[in-house]
Formats: sequence, C-alpha cells, structure tokens
Amino acid sequence: MLSVRATRPLVRAAILATYILLVEWTRALAAIASRDAVGVLVIGGLAMVLTAAFVPFGRLGLGTSRLGLRILGGLALAAVLLLPAAARASAAPILPAFLAMPAVVVSIGEEIAFRGALYAALDDLGGAPVAIIGSTALWTAAHALSHPPEFLFAVAAAGLLLGLWRWACKDLVGPIVGHVIADLAL
Repeated sequence: MLSVRATRPLVRAAILATYILLVEWTRALAAIASRDAVGVLVIGGLAMVLTAAFVPFGRLGLGTSRLGLRILGGLALAAVLLLPAAARASAAPILPAFLAMPAVVVSIGEEIAFRGALYAALDDLGGAPVAIIGSTALWTAAHALSHPPEFLFAVAAAGLLLGLWRWACKDLVGPIVGHVIADLAL
C-alpha cells in the first residue's frame, strides 16, 4: 500500500490534469456556442493561469536569469512552430485582429498550465520522461475539441517540442514566447 506521502504527487498530477482538460474542453465548446468568443477565450486563458497559483516560479521554469537568451530561444521555437504555415500556399496570417489579445492570453495560460504546473507535477511523479510524454499527451487531448483530427499530429509535435525545450533548458519563457508568436501568426 502506498503511503500518503507517496500518493501526493499522483493526486496533485491527477487533479491538475483533470482541471486543465475540463477548462480546455469547456473553453473550446463555449467559444463555439457563445456570442462572446473573445470573453470566453480570455476567461479560459486566465483559468489556465490559475494552475500555477501554488507552484513556485522556479518550478514553473519562470524567472529573469538570462532573460534575453530565453526570449531569443522563444523566437527560435516560434520559427520552428511556424514552418508548416510557411509551406502553405497563402502563408498570410489567418487570425482576425480582434482575436489577437485572446490568443495571447490563451497561449500564456496554456504554457503555464501544460509546460509549467502540469509539467512540474508530472516531473515530481516520475521524472522528465513522464513530464514530457504526459504533458504532450494531455496537451494533444485538450486540443481534440478545438482542432480537426488531421491537425492533432501537428499539435502533438508542437507539444513535444515545447516539452523537450522545457526539460532541456529548464525554461518556460521560451515556450511562452514561441507559442504566443505561433498563435498570432497562424
């Protein structure tokens, strides 16, 4: 039988994963059905930020050390994330201007939730492999209602890239910058 101390990381990871999936799926369904998609997206993004409420900045991969390099890394991540869009016949951005602010809020919220709080909880549970694979799998599942099935492989690849960056660099700034730029450009 597992001790209370041994089950704590499992319970924390399960609660975070459930909360994140429910917020993402609710946001996706509400944005489709709502007349105020902007409001729904912003509230959903802010709800994702709440996942970090009890996680120290250092465990989230946030901080100010080497900030310039971390931002530069985010620009490099954005370039990689945008490669599929560059191959499109019309590579012009398709995001309407009124969705720019909600896209930024959602991008930041998702990174804090998936590669921040959830990654830290899964890392406590089983180390980097569990954190990378688990956050990528949940990231992909969370996007199942808002993206066509044929796009989910690209979603998984992006999640894996961002998760590997989080592990290798112990950084969340780069994934936030890359995700924000990619969402604004797509």
